[in-house]
Amino acid sequence: MSQTPDNQSPAEGELTRPEDQVQDSRTAVQLTYSGASQLVTDERGATVQLLGDRHRPPVALRGRMREPLLIREALSCLYEIVAADFRYVPKDRTAYLAYSRMRKSAQGMSAWDAQRAYFEWMARNDPTAFLVLDPVVSVHPDAVLFEVFSKDEGAYAALAIDRAALDLEGEPTCGTTNIDYSRALFDGVQRLRSYRDSALSIGAEAVAVATAGQPEAVEKSIQLPDSWLRGFLQVQSAATLPATRVEIAAIDLYNVLRQLRLNADQKRAGRGVRVELVPGERPRLVLEPWELVLETGAAPYSGRTPAMVRIWGRRRLSLLRRLLPFVDKVELHLLGSGLPSFYVLRAGPVRLTLGLSGFTAANWAQAVAFDLLLPRLAGPAAHKLLASALTHLEGRWAATATELAAALKKPLPEVLAALQLGCQQGQLMFDLAAGVYRLRPLLAQPVELGRLEFRNLRERIAHDLIAAKAAKVVSEARTYGVGLELTGEVKVAAERREYRPRLVIDDEGRVREAECTCAFFRKHKLKEGPCAHLIALRVLHGLEEQRRREERGAGRGAVLLETRTYARRQAAREEVVQLSLDRQRLRVRWGQRGQAMRVQSLVFSSVADARAAYFARVDELEARGYMDEAAV
Repeated sequence: MSQTPDNQSPAEGELTRPEDQVQDSRTAVQLTYSGASQLVTDERGATVQLLGDRHRPPVALRGRMREPLLIREALSCLYEIVAADFRYVPKDRTAYLAYSRMRKSAQGMSAWDAQRAYFEWMARNDPTAFLVLDPVVSVHPDAVLFEVFSKDEGAYAALAIDRAALDLEGEPTCGTTNIDYSRALFDGVQRLRSYRDSALSIGAEAVAVATAGQPEAVEKSIQLPDSWLRGFLQVQSAATLPATRVEIAAIDLYNVLRQLRLNADQKRAGRGVRVELVPGERPRLVLEPWELVLETGAAPYSGRTPAMVRIWGRRRLSLLRRLLPFVDKVELHLLGSGLPSFYVLRAGPVRLTLGLSGFTAANWAQAVAFDLLLPRLAGPAAHKLLASALTHLEGRWAATATELAAALKKPLPEVLAALQLGCQQGQLMFDLAAGVYRLRPLLAQPVELGRLEFRNLRERIAHDLIAAKAAKVVSEARTYGVGLELTGEVKVAAERREYRPRLVIDDEGRVREAECTCAFFRKHKLKEGPCAHLIALRVLHGLEEQRRREERGAGRGAVLLETRTYARRQAAREEVVQLSLDRQRLRVRWGQRGQAMRVQSLVFSSVADARAAYFARVDELEARGYMDEAAV
């Protein structure tokens, strides 16, 4: 960072720095289709024709659907997910009036001409509207896979249709391409019926039929935000992390959706779903803030210690409602409280994997905490091992990590690290439902991982400040029902200044309060994202939490600051106990969830005595069957 010139005020100098720019970089993606993907009907039946991108290697598949209704509902869920945007949008009739004028001018046009007119109008009036990549389709020897990522960066979905669901005509041509999943295609899919022969066609054969008498091609220029692309790769690669697997019945998920449909969310109240796991008992789902307990039909939890995981993004589960009547079972893959969660719906030969990040693009505090789970840049050895894995998968298309480790003759941990790197680069995808890694280039050109290492320059500078030991956490205080308050100190030598960022993060990982003494925050607040100093404070606290977890694994002798929350259910009531160790002080809060807590503060003569008393209470609570809300 450069110093402010003498003829310029400090505030003006800070606002003109490169790291204070609020525009996010974008990746230009050119897609060219030979025609519009659509449903074609004739006297023989209906065919869902999906036309691939011309810039990619050719992909071909054609087969008759054995269960058209099942595939119809699965594709409908996929469309709702890719079009989902749960961000708050204030009322504005400008876009509606523009749409009305365009619709009137398009009356009398054919569907093809109207679609081309729409793309041309959007290119003239809103060139940044195309911010979501068209669905990625991969044809593999065992299945056809569709991948999408929502516009608000909150939901990832992978739909797998096994070969058993199709009567193939000829041998398919394997590969990966994009398809244009428009509203017209969605409306066409709704016309699939069980009493009529229906087929699925992808690639060159469909092009020959669909382009008869039509214009040469449809071109789309998508300005893909790097933050969206980064979120897609991160959420997908998070599926490779160790997780707790819980199997529930489809009716359990339906009961959650029913409760959410009949009750609106309450302001300033919990909006999560708590999964309570007690050894020997069936998992329970608790809906906040009503504290409604849903006993699942799953098998008893086989873990050794009780645990409680709080997950978010529950409103997005409504995107699965159309597929639920066909679902045999639902699998929950839980990474931890506030972290991404994955739902695998199995419906015979169709599998739908929904990954919820737990936050949208606006929830930067939780996103920064999630970033710490995944590696940023790997060394040359990992890149070399990844190249060998890609070469091995070129002829097989899919393999488990164990199979790849045996084929490459490398230790499994090293292979797993290389495969995760491949997922972050967009060259591989992890099929969570099948448990295999698949060869799938996300874009026609390789993704530059170094460019996506950070969301913006402010985040890069925040990590540089931490590496230079210019930032530190001055104080942290956790209050039950309020959240965690962090106060930091950031000294920037190049500017000869000291900044004081402060954050209050609630129990759901959202920022309740934020402030900083820098000029960027004084001008933008959080409307254009956090400043580098707030990011540094959040990252530094995340790193400190990681260090404390490692110390707990190695032993209890070095713990100075720690807060744990335990809960135990008795019928409809839930008792909560929170223990906070702050060097020589121990604070205990207890009571029923949702009610005022009683507080006891203890001061000891030494840190060792306070630590011993803290862990003695921890052992007592765990022995009495209390669940640690932070454990998985």
